[in-house]
Amino acid sequence: AEEAAVRAQAETVRRLKQDKADPDEIAKEVAKLLDMKAQLGADEGKQKFVLKTPKGTRDFGPKEMAIRERAFKAIISCFKRHGAEVIDTPVFELKETLTGKYGEDSKLIYDLKDQGGELLSLRYDLTVPFARYLAMNKITNMKRYHVAKVYRRDSPAMTRGRYREFYQCDFDIAGQFDPMIPDAECLKIVHEILSDLQLGDFVIKVNDRRILDGMFAVCGVPDSKFRTICSSVDKLDKVPWEEVRSEMVGEKGLSPEAADRIGEYVQLHGGLELIERLLQDPKLSQNKLAKEGLGDMKLLFEYLSLFGITEKISFDLSLARGLDYYTGVIFEAVLLQQEKEHGEEAVSVGSVAGGGRYDGLVGMFDPKGRKVPCVGVSIGIERIFSILEQRLEASEEKVRTTETQVLVASAQKKLLEERLKLISELWDAGIKAEMLYKKNPKLLNQLQYCEETGIPLVAIVGEQELKDGVVKLRIVATREEVNVRRESLVEEIRIRTSQC
Repeated sequence: AEEAAVRAQAETVRRLKQDKADPDEIAKEVAKLLDMKAQLGADEGKQKFVLKTPKGTRDFGPKEMAIRERAFKAIISCFKRHGAEVIDTPVFELKETLTGKYGEDSKLIYDLKDQGGELLSLRYDLTVPFARYLAMNKITNMKRYHVAKVYRRDSPAMTRGRYREFYQCDFDIAGQFDPMIPDAECLKIVHEILSDLQLGDFVIKVNDRRILDGMFAVCGVPDSKFRTICSSVDKLDKVPWEEVRSEMVGEKGLSPEAADRIGEYVQLHGGLELIERLLQDPKLSQNKLAKEGLGDMKLLFEYLSLFGITEKISFDLSLARGLDYYTGVIFEAVLLQQEKEHGEEAVSVGSVAGGGRYDGLVGMFDPKGRKVPCVGVSIGIERIFSILEQRLEASEEKVRTTETQVLVASAQKKLLEERLKLISELWDAGIKAEMLYKKNPKLLNQLQYCEETGIPLVAIVGEQELKDGVVKLRIVATREEVNVRRESLVEEIRIRTSQC
């Protein structure tokens, strides 16, 4: 019976692949088939080992890593351009460090087994560890970036760049400064990175937790329901207002009147003119929190205007961001629908960056409750990476997986020692060089290797070249060959590869 079930499941997988079903659905059914096979093997008393990565994770081969490195380089160079220092923290924290910081998302934290009396959890993000680091080291002023893996016990949707293990690229400014200057810089950084990576059209939505809380208050939401209603509003980018309203009323016990009043606000978005309008709103303008938030939002837009990026910024009252630790400005960068190419499905992966102000988080760790105001942004590298990967596949552009500048080759036999001597000279001078691991490789095979791997230059040693004290340098793309004095070779390679 169990074998029949496995055969039926295999048939289901085959049919889904034939019908070109949703990749997530296929992946789910394949995982089910593998589990059934593994179970069947165990029942038979045979040790069957299923060779696969855990659910929600993936391997990255040389090609994928080359694409990923490009993205990391663009992001990190932007962080450095803005004067950030780099830190690192442990991949796991004490469970109590993470508990109570993420609201409804806390259920997604990976808990580890008790290790020597310490209850540990894998880090969920890089912000809470940063706040713990500041409090522990009594740091009150810092601009830092951190690129590292985080872990979430989520339902993975890997085709949309959603994983259980993934990288985050964070930039944060901690310290007491004049309002909205660091916040504006964080938004400028998001704009620079998304423009640099050329991901297509995007919009950066901004809101403020104080405006949200003030709005909830004037709409009649009880204080105790602010956070839970906030997480409902946060779903508006994925589901229509009617569904969010029914969740608020049906599941969370909010009165229909309060839900309708919220609906009038959360469907608004715009720029400076909307901020001005809300500052005149008879209800909101009477609320201290909302008034503060709107005043700062107006200031933020003035700074963003000086940076010349307001055309990509949208003040959006539906933006809530579910994390509990935000206290002021919140923002999220969203990629707009991509152009369809070659009749293929459009790539739409939604949010690619998010962040905000969290002035109370460090104080939660400080024994005396001393606060360190902070604002930061996190770049969703996995989602960005999935777009870059799909785009490269569509363009069929060849991706170089090494940075080798030159291949050391020989034209005749019995020149292995000369090749080894030359490649050693190049390595010692900091040149990225390779050679084939054969005593007497054919010149054609050596040239072919350069074509396949994208190596731009070949340094050829031959008997005549050795006598003349030169090396024949071949430019792979044009097949042009020049004789270069041995002592000038390093400089010549540097000049030619800097133009590549």
